[in-house]
Amino acid sequence: MATPDFIRELRASAGQQLLWLPGVTALVFDDAGRVLLGRRSDTGKWSVIGGIPEPGEQPAACAVREVEEETAVRCVVERVVLVQALTPVTYANGDMCQYMDITFRCRAVGGEARVNDDESLDVGWFEVDALPDLNEFAMHRIKQALSEGPTWFDPANPL
Repeated sequence: MATPDFIRELRASAGQQLLWLPGVTALVFDDAGRVLLGRRSDTGKWSVIGGIPEPGEQPAACAVREVEEETAVRCVVERVVLVQALTPVTYANGDMCQYMDITFRCRAVGGEARVNDDESLDVGWFEVDALPDLNEFAMHRIKQALSEGPTWFDPANPL
C-alpha cells in the first residue's frame, strides 16, 4: 500500500512512534455474488481492497475511491459490516501504526476489474466457495459481509 503524503508529513515530525489511523476495507460483490480481490504488489498475496482516508474524507467515500483506484471497478456502499481496532503493526522501516478499520459491504455498479495502480499485481472476481489463500483478516470480513445479522466483537479473537 502506498503511503499517503499526509502520513509522510506526520512521520517527519512524529518519527516512528505509534500513529493511530483510520482505515477502510471494501468487500465488493457483483450480481453473481462473487467477491472482488486484489493480489498485493508488496506481499504477492491475495487480499481484500482497502486503504486510508485522506484528511476530511468520509470513510464510505474512501472505500469507493480505493476500489476504483486499485481495480477500476465502480461500486456503491451498501452497509457497514464491522468496525474494529486492529492490533498495532510495525513495518520493516520501524514505523508503528494501529488502525481503526471500518469494513463496508459494497455492490459493483460498473467498470471492468483490472489492475489500475501499482499496489496490485492482479485483480479478480472470486466465488465465495472458491477463494484463493487469504489471511484470517480477509476471511473474517468476507464471512461477516455475507451474514445478514449484526457483527459482534469477540475479545478472544481480536484479529
